[in-house]
Amino acid sequence: MINLTPEDVRLKATARSKEDAIRQAGELLVASGHIQPGYVDSMLARETQANTYLGNSIAIPHGQPAQRDLILTTGIAVLQLPDGVEWNPGEVVRLVVGIAAKSDEHLQILTNLTHVLDDPTAVQALVETADAQVICDRLTGKSVSSSSGLDTQGFEQFVDVTIDAPTGLHARPATVFADLAKSFSAEVRVRYGDQVANGKSLMSLLKLGVEKDGVVRVLARGSDATEALTALQQAVEDGLEEEEEAAVGPALVLPALELESAAIAGVAASPGLAIAPLHRFRHTKLEFAETAADAAAEQDRLRDAIALADLDLTDLYTTIKERSGKAKAAIFQAHREFLSDPELQQEALNRIPPNHSAPWAWQQVIEAKARELEALADPVLSGRAADVRDVGQRVLARLVGQGDAGAGLPDHPVILIADDLAPSDTAGLDPAKIHGFCTAAGGATSHTAIIARSLNIPAVAGAGHGLLELPEGTTAILDGDQGQLYASPTEADLAKARQAMGDRAQLRDVEQQTRFQPAITTDGHRIEVVANIGGPAEAAPAMNAGAEGVGLLRTEFLFLNRNAPPSEEEQYDALKTMTEALNGLPLIVRTLDIGGDKHVPYLNQPAEENPFLGIRGVRLCLERTDLFETQLRAILRAARGGYIRIMFPMIATLEDIRVAKTVLESVRAATNGPPVEIGMMVEVPSAVLMAAEFAQEVDFFSVGTNDLTQYLLAMDRGHPTLAKQADALHPAVLRAIAQTVQGAKLSGRWVGVCGGLAGDPQGAMLLAGLGVKELSMDIPSIPKVKARLRGASMKQMKRLAQKALACRTAEEVRAL
Repeated sequence: MINLTPEDVRLKATARSKEDAIRQAGELLVASGHIQPGYVDSMLARETQANTYLGNSIAIPHGQPAQRDLILTTGIAVLQLPDGVEWNPGEVVRLVVGIAAKSDEHLQILTNLTHVLDDPTAVQALVETADAQVICDRLTGKSVSSSSGLDTQGFEQFVDVTIDAPTGLHARPATVFADLAKSFSAEVRVRYGDQVANGKSLMSLLKLGVEKDGVVRVLARGSDATEALTALQQAVEDGLEEEEEAAVGPALVLPALELESAAIAGVAASPGLAIAPLHRFRHTKLEFAETAADAAAEQDRLRDAIALADLDLTDLYTTIKERSGKAKAAIFQAHREFLSDPELQQEALNRIPPNHSAPWAWQQVIEAKARELEALADPVLSGRAADVRDVGQRVLARLVGQGDAGAGLPDHPVILIADDLAPSDTAGLDPAKIHGFCTAAGGATSHTAIIARSLNIPAVAGAGHGLLELPEGTTAILDGDQGQLYASPTEADLAKARQAMGDRAQLRDVEQQTRFQPAITTDGHRIEVVANIGGPAEAAPAMNAGAEGVGLLRTEFLFLNRNAPPSEEEQYDALKTMTEALNGLPLIVRTLDIGGDKHVPYLNQPAEENPFLGIRGVRLCLERTDLFETQLRAILRAARGGYIRIMFPMIATLEDIRVAKTVLESVRAATNGPPVEIGMMVEVPSAVLMAAEFAQEVDFFSVGTNDLTQYLLAMDRGHPTLAKQADALHPAVLRAIAQTVQGAKLSGRWVGVCGGLAGDPQGAMLLAGLGVKELSMDIPSIPKVKARLRGASMKQMKRLAQKALACRTAEEVRAL
């Protein structure tokens, strides 16, 4: 038992701040010979990792396990603060109990302290007493108060678990247990012997006094009781985050860049760091006359300019496709489609006679079309106005002989700042000179951001219009990993950023060299890392990047930018090419997902007020069974020579999946096709809420985090002002994924994720910790995600995931 004396108690103290209070408690521990002075810094550092506020005006600051060598003898010190000090926002502490523990001698005092917490009168007495011996007696158990226990009547679901933490269920593991329990709506009780505690109350849990290897019964009652018990049992088996003496960080992980200078915050649009002078990107003002004398000549000029612009777009499409794949280049194919619209061209030609110029006529038509789109209620379609203006500007530049975005840029490295960049502006940037860019508008899923990632140009979007007031020529630091621009860095910050850039370059080299190694965690768990691809040309590059298969083949590439649907033979040939490239590795083929922001003119779909809630995905397939059955025949033929799984998109009801399976079985029977595994996308809330029922219908789930985020938060991820908030790390999205995994487990099904979150190394760790078995991502993300997973333990990732589920905002999740 610890010998607590009045000399270890400081009465009627005052503290300017939390740090001051901790230092005073530390001084008492130093004065009594319990610690060396350096341990006080460890106590302060601990506050950045854990909340030491117990509740009811009491805090228990203590140091980190790695600095226990600075503890001379186990002891505690008490600081009485009658006027209180703010510990955390909204939390005022009046009794500070500083702890220095070499082993577990302090646990009895901690248990006695928890009994005080249940008694506000007792706490008030300790805060107001002028006799230090009163505090000593209460904390050493010489004076106690009785308290009533909890009953477990009505708690029919339970699990028995063994607490194997070295010091039993003490503060750290009890905190993890309580925080996790709070993330469920079910009531949770914990029985130890004849005592019962509230599983969501740290104080109540500590009162149990559970020792190492103690067996407790965890009981739950409520709508999610089963899920709560499963998660809590897993957390106990994983050790409840009991810290090791020598914490070993994950391999191949670099710390986030932390600088002392003020930062302009935006959205992380493309990863990487850049150091260079700022340069304001300005579009060339295209000047032209409104009138012209020869109408026929002007019409010829316009036709020529449109043809040349089409050639420009073709070159851009080819360049981006070769560099980053068909999916990322698709925006320029869409621009070509718009440019070739005969009605648009004719309207502009008709505006020229009798005496208007070609540039004037073209600009009038383009601006009218853009304003029509901006007026639409659907934010996705209204956002396409920028694409229309981008195409229009390209033709105008050809007409007036100006407008190359790169022509006015410096011939030395810079960081561009701009209101926004059009996709063609970004595609024309030279990475050797443009080391990064930051835009006032935009988001992480815009076409501009996608192209920046393909060019490996670090980028930040949505930084606000104050960005445009920054002086040009000053050296800045752009952090595309965290979405920050440091416009006035100190010399120390610049040195730190240069070191970080060198470290990251070395890390990228290691990731490339180890990309073919499987993603096996340090404790032996394997996560499959596969690729999202948009056509045959991307299959071989995916394998070369280290992909272990294809988790999402977007078959829309076969249907877009043409005048008629593809034949069965054409689809079969494309699929056969891909199965050959994969050489036996799995290929998940998503059936046609047209609708929403993907429109196919030859399908003659009627205009919808909100296409994202209309006929899209499997709904279109079930309406157009001619297209659906043709595609299924091609898939089943290809499955005879390769490992193919079929996945249906936008499943919202059990009827959707059952009818789709019926059509598939009908086609399979008619063609004598091979049996194939059947999966479904989880993209809408109904699929999450009924995951247990859907799991009885399919072999696997694949969560589309992009659409799921959009539908859960009711925010278009491409919206210019909402892009920052449409965050897949929002706790609502993570809880939906966790619920999906739990529902799948009930039928022994596995869950993959094929949305953007899977390709984010931090997101990948969270997903693995939630129980996701397969991560499918864009090709460039594969080496770094595999490396990150290999450097972590499943135990670490599960702890991280459980913490994330208990968060309230996406910012809190990112702060983990």
